[in-house]
Amino acid sequence: MTHPPKSSSAPPVGPAMPAVPPQPGRPPVPPAASLVSPASPAPPARRTAFAEGAERLRAAATTEPGRLRIIGAVLALLVVAFGAVTAWQTSERAAAADDVLHSSQPLSSGAADIYRSLADANTAASSGFLAGGQESAGSRTRYEKDIRTAASGLVTAAANATPGSPSEATIAKLNRLLPEYKGLIERARTYNRQGYPVGGAYLRYANEKMQKEMLPAAEDLYTKENQRLDADYGDATPYPWAAMALGVLALAALGWAQHRTYRRTNRVLNHGLVAATAATTVVLLWLVVGHAVARSGLNGSYDHGIRSLNYLHDARIASLKARGNENLSLVARGAETVTVGGQQYDAYYYDFDKDMAVLGKGLAQAEKLADDQAGTKPVKAAEGNMAVWKQRHASARAEDENGNYQQALDKVIGAKGATGECFDSVDDNLHRAIDHEQAEFKQAAGSGRDAMTGLPVGAAVLAVLGATGAVAGIGRRLSEYR
Repeated sequence: MTHPPKSSSAPPVGPAMPAVPPQPGRPPVPPAASLVSPASPAPPARRTAFAEGAERLRAAATTEPGRLRIIGAVLALLVVAFGAVTAWQTSERAAAADDVLHSSQPLSSGAADIYRSLADANTAASSGFLAGGQESAGSRTRYEKDIRTAASGLVTAAANATPGSPSEATIAKLNRLLPEYKGLIERARTYNRQGYPVGGAYLRYANEKMQKEMLPAAEDLYTKENQRLDADYGDATPYPWAAMALGVLALAALGWAQHRTYRRTNRVLNHGLVAATAATTVVLLWLVVGHAVARSGLNGSYDHGIRSLNYLHDARIASLKARGNENLSLVARGAETVTVGGQQYDAYYYDFDKDMAVLGKGLAQAEKLADDQAGTKPVKAAEGNMAVWKQRHASARAEDENGNYQQALDKVIGAKGATGECFDSVDDNLHRAIDHEQAEFKQAAGSGRDAMTGLPVGAAVLAVLGATGAVAGIGRRLSEYR
């Protein structure tokens, strides 16, 4: 039986290995957790160009040379901005003033001539019809001249109309209606010479086309051209507030810079800054005075030119329509009536009374606006002619209503003492008044436009000189730190 040894010590396993001493220079092995490398620090965020510029500006502002450079740059910028805005705003106003004088007002006057020519042609046609087969050469010539004038005016208006605009459509409509109207008048003349009563029907149909289609279209064209004229006045007369504000700001900045220089150097004047201030002051005064004179001239051309012309054109058109209705009342012989307030009137006599009322109001307003004897005299003469016309018309109407057609006809188109003489006198006096007011308009509007001549270019040149002076003045101070 085998027994285990009684000794408790372990049996030797072999020769003992000598211990390895620690090696100098070798770092101890870190624990496993420490083997993970820490996160690398994020690179600094890149600054924008604006931030870098702001930083440089702040750094420069801490030194006097840096402050002077900033002041010089700001002064130059203000003066140049003032000159640029002045040149821009005055250029726009000068262009609008030129449009008033050479574009929109002539077109407005041309539209009024189209209206007047059409109305006068209608009047001449009715006068010739009343004469029967003995139509005078003067009446025929007047009709043809009016038709040519209207056609020529439509060509001019079409050349200046904006493509696709309402004015273009109105002009196209009138160009279509004018040959139709002429055809109806020629048929009326032909049948009238042959003694057929149907000629009167054609004349009334032609008059209806004129009164209800052509004249409203011509009036619409006249209204649109007046709106364009008003828009040009609106562009030419407003004050250039932006330029004025920049001019005051530039002068204030230049004054502050000179005061600052005086406080630091005890020098009264800096030649460069003084030159910049002088140039800026000249531009600002030129701007204020020039625009004030231009505005005064343009406002005067509107108040004593355009407004007077509008009333005179309306009065002249009313007289033409009144004459046409007076003639047609004899052509129709009561065939056309209108009921007003339950009472029946001859349609043409009723329209005649309305037209004469418009004529009287237009003449009264034109007389109030006339600012000299040359403008007042023809208007007063027209008012006198109108009063006589009303008296003679009342006499002719009484004869017509009493059945005395031939006596009424003689009082309307007769050789002496007829209403036709009064109409011709009214028309001639209105023509003279219109010519006078047209000349007044041209003179006042031309003065207003001329007041801004050279201002845009002069403002730009002086602004550049002023900015150069400001930079030179600041540069003089900078040279003292070198």
